Amino acid sequence: MRVMVIIKSTPESEKEGVHPEPQFLADMGKYNEELIKAGIVLAMDGLHPSSKGARVKFSGKDRTVIDGPFTEAKELVAGFWIWKVNSLEEAIDWVKRGPTSSTSDYEVEIRQVFEMEDFAPMLSEEQIQYKIAKRALLPNQTFNK
Repeated sequence: MRVMVIIKSTPESEKEGVHPEPQFLADMGKYNEELIKAGIVLAMDGLHPSSKGARVKFSGKDRTVIDGPFTEAKELVAGFWIWKVNSLEEAIDWVKRGPTSSTSDYEVEIRQVFEMEDFAPMLSEEQIQYKIAKRALLPNQTFNK
C-alpha cells in the first residue's frame, strides 16, 4: 500500500527565511537515508512557507484565488513523503523513528493513497486497467507504483 506522510507546519516553518537548526537537518538527512535504504520512499520533499503559495477556491463555475500566507500553521503542510509500505502499522513505526526538533514540536499525519483497485465497485476492470496504463506514462513512474 502507498501512504502519504504529511509533515505539518509549525509557526517556525511558516516564517520566511527561517530554516531548521543544522542538527535537525543532519538528523533528518540520516533518517531519509534509512528510509531510502529500506526501499519504502517513492517521493519526498519539503515545501516553502504558505506566504509563497496560493489557493484556488471552486464555487460552482467561479474560481477565486487567495494568496498566502494562510492562518493556522498546524493545518498546513511543511513537507511530505510518499511511501510504499505493507501496512499502516509499518508506516507508524517508521514515523515514530523520525528525528525530533529541539526548537519546536511538530506533528506528522499518515494517509493511505487510493489505488485504482479501490474503485472496483464503481469502475469496470477495463476502465481500471486503462487508468493504470495511463498512470504508468507519467514522468515519475516510481511515484506511481
